[in-house]
Amino acid sequence: MTPDGTPRPPLPGPARREVVVGAAAGAAVLSAGAAPVATPADAASRTPFLHGVASGDPLPTAVVLWTRVTPTPEATPGSGKGARVTVHWEVATDETFDDIVRRGSLRTGTERDHTVKVDATRLTPGTRYAYRFRTGGATSPVGWTKTAPRPSSTPEQLRLGVVSCSNWEAGHFAAYRHLAQRTDLDAVVHMGDYIYEYPAGEYAARGEVVRTSLPEHEIISLADYRIRHGHYKTDPDLQQLHAVAPWITTWDDHESANDAWSGGAENHDPATEGTWKARAAAARRAYDEWMPIRLSGSAALGDGTRIYRHLRFGTLADLRMLDLRTHRSEQASYAALGEVGDADRTMTGRPQMDWLKNSLSTSAATWKLVGNSVMISPVTFAAVDVDTGQALHEMGGLIPPEGIPYNVDQWDGYTADRREIIDHLGDHAIDNTLFITGDIHSAWACDVPKNVGTYPLSKSVAVEFVGSSVTSDNLDDILKVAPRTVSLTVEGVIRTANPHVRYLDFDRHGYSVLTLTPAKAQMDWYTLADRTDRDSAARWSAGFQTTPGTNRTRRVWYPAS
Repeated sequence: MTPDGTPRPPLPGPARREVVVGAAAGAAVLSAGAAPVATPADAASRTPFLHGVASGDPLPTAVVLWTRVTPTPEATPGSGKGARVTVHWEVATDETFDDIVRRGSLRTGTERDHTVKVDATRLTPGTRYAYRFRTGGATSPVGWTKTAPRPSSTPEQLRLGVVSCSNWEAGHFAAYRHLAQRTDLDAVVHMGDYIYEYPAGEYAARGEVVRTSLPEHEIISLADYRIRHGHYKTDPDLQQLHAVAPWITTWDDHESANDAWSGGAENHDPATEGTWKARAAAARRAYDEWMPIRLSGSAALGDGTRIYRHLRFGTLADLRMLDLRTHRSEQASYAALGEVGDADRTMTGRPQMDWLKNSLSTSAATWKLVGNSVMISPVTFAAVDVDTGQALHEMGGLIPPEGIPYNVDQWDGYTADRREIIDHLGDHAIDNTLFITGDIHSAWACDVPKNVGTYPLSKSVAVEFVGSSVTSDNLDDILKVAPRTVSLTVEGVIRTANPHVRYLDFDRHGYSVLTLTPAKAQMDWYTLADRTDRDSAARWSAGFQTTPGTNRTRRVWYPAS
């Protein structure tokens, strides 16, 4: 039994060591311990559900269910091949499906890359369910999901797995395996960079390819993005984590292209790769097809493109997932750093900013979570009092109003938007806001100061926890040095210049677990021994906690129970 009294979820489908590989290039299946690789025909004869099952965006009475069908061996992701088929879905209170509470069917084909995404409705709040799919006499692995609590209830605890930056070529997804082996997760939150768009070999583990991604060229077209999503979802550890808990996701840049903004990306060349509008639309269409998510409030495919949304977990917590790529202005250049404070530059766009502020103001939840794909805490040098810095900036000063930024791709490059949020939290006495962040392949625990230049004498208005990468290169990897050597010096310089940064680890890969109760919120970081080893061990590395009303974080020396 799990801590909440529900049946312990079984491992989904075949044994974990049965590895599904290469679906995008032929859907071959390799069983661990068996020497030969099966042919595509052999794979399709075993099961058409080569990409597993998934659920997401839990509401009190509904949850999104997902799978992908390979009806014939040639109907691989992005191929445009394969007949339309009918897929039946079932939701039950038990793993044997003796008590089926909801069922339905959906037709799928090449127009949606043979994916299936449905909203299972009229469910009971706060309940764990089993689900599965069937087609042509074949049955999918069993997945487990859980609805959100009743809106008026106050759960004793909410526990979320937190992951980001999962680069196929840089390692194996052992972090997903370790999270999947827990039996206490209410949901998994992925903060972006679920896939990477680069060509094979361009961005790997210290320059060494651990395993080659498909297709091998940089992904640009809709078919390319479909193939890459399909290839990632052949990973058995990713499949297992999708199958044990609902996921709540947002995109960052690599779901489309590096350093994406509203009008382009760092590695998009319109002269050779077509318009950015077409590429971004292809990336988002594939994301809609391949992820268990509601866009614009609906699980129906193609209903919209708005990914920022609000999920509630009773009165204990609510979660806002932001979109910090679609609406942002182009990043400031380091040759013109004074631009970062310009009021006409935006990270969120006005509609999303107004929505975010209103949702924070009207929230009755103890913990106000913000799923934030890039870091919001200031990481700057030469910071002064905010009012003084703004005055110098308006006088034509070259230094940005909140100091010289460490990274202009994060909120440090859009300080007017950040100032609007921070002032809103401080001026309206909105406590217990917690930003959950990914993107920068490192672990951070920060207070979010009202006035960065005078902290710690000034107050903190929120807390931010940043999760490390699942596999993507950290500082020691980029420099190709031993862990905890050069990074220690860099961490010391940053923390000295930014006293609100309470914890920083530039070197380790892994995952995090956020535990929320009415009395505390605690982030625990777990690190892998070796990201290039699929069987890598993991260990608890650090924990930081905040309590209601403090808006500050402190270190703890044990993981949350």
